[in-house]
Amino acid sequence: MADETAAAIEDGEEGAEGAAGGGKKKLILFGAVGLVVLLAAGGAAYYFLMGSDAPLPMDGDPDAPREAQKPVVFYDLPEMTVNLATEGRTTYLKVRIALEVENRAMIEQIQPFLPRILDAFQIYLRELRPADLEGSAGLFRLKEELLRRINLSVYPAKVEGVLFKEILVQ
Repeated sequence: MADETAAAIEDGEEGAEGAAGGGKKKLILFGAVGLVVLLAAGGAAYYFLMGSDAPLPMDGDPDAPREAQKPVVFYDLPEMTVNLATEGRTTYLKVRIALEVENRAMIEQIQPFLPRILDAFQIYLRELRPADLEGSAGLFRLKEELLRRINLSVYPAKVEGVLFKEILVQ
């Protein structure tokens, strides 16, 4: 029996060594897989961030195609002061706006509609709350809505952009 016990102990030690060897193999395998994933992610990041088919044009490169900036004309609207929709203390909005159009002929098409434009702006601005004008997102929404309203008012003429020269909420 002593021989059987000694054999069982030796088998157990070999089994423990085999398990330890298997653990090292698993550790190496996970390390290799992790390294491959890391290299693939790095390669993908390099490809998307740095890999471009066309070389970047240099400032002094005369062969580089340059995009010509199209000429625009700006038309200043009269300054508007409106009270905002608030409960309690009255809050005022003072705004100066410039319109961006393609050319001077477009301004001549827009000028007869100026009372309609100002009316549309006044009605919309009076419905705003001070919270609607907070942050850049609020001003962006205001700009987009004013552009939509002006293009509806002056159709078939088209305004390219609404630019704020001054905005004061008091």
